[in-house]
Amino acid sequence: MALLSVFRRWHFRDGLSIREISKRTGLSRNTVRRYLRGGMVEPKFQVPDRTSKLSDFADKLSLWLRTDSVKSRKYKRTAKQLHAELVTLGYQGSYGRVAAFVREWQANRLREQQMSGRGTYVTLVFQPGEAFQFDWSEDWAMIGGERVKVQAAHTKLAHSRAFIVRAYPLQTHEMLFDALTKPSACWVASPGAGYLIT
Repeated sequence: MALLSVFRRWHFRDGLSIREISKRTGLSRNTVRRYLRGGMVEPKFQVPDRTSKLSDFADKLSLWLRTDSVKSRKYKRTAKQLHAELVTLGYQGSYGRVAAFVREWQANRLREQQMSGRGTYVTLVFQPGEAFQFDWSEDWAMIGGERVKVQAAHTKLAHSRAFIVRAYPLQTHEMLFDALTKPSACWVASPGAGYLIT
């Protein structure tokens, strides 16, 4: 459908010939001409109404797939095993049709799970001063010409996403309380900005 509107725009607005449109799209000139002259907005294809050899076994196969979906991977039947079981029940179709049915069933099930709450998320929004995150990390620093291991206390403010980093010699309760109660006189960084001393 989008391609047809492009044909119309190229031909009627931009003045391209049918031959040029045919070159650009790889379609025959007759096809391009038919779409332009016919006033057709969307091509209609007649799909023959055929029943599949699998139609009589679709409910049974869906039931098997539903019961297998709660089992661990080790105990789930493969598409080949499902095809073999259907053959014993009288199915005369191909394995490829069974495998396509299994893929379609799994895709539909995944779509249903995503729409029923799984895979969704809620963006967290915080008021200023409402919450923060805290963690420790180790790093090395040159202090007085000597290489010393330091413990860095990281505090990230949830509202502004700014973070505060303080260095300590150890990770003790006293150092933790100091890092949480005295955020001034430390390194502060905000997103998009460099480090600032406050």
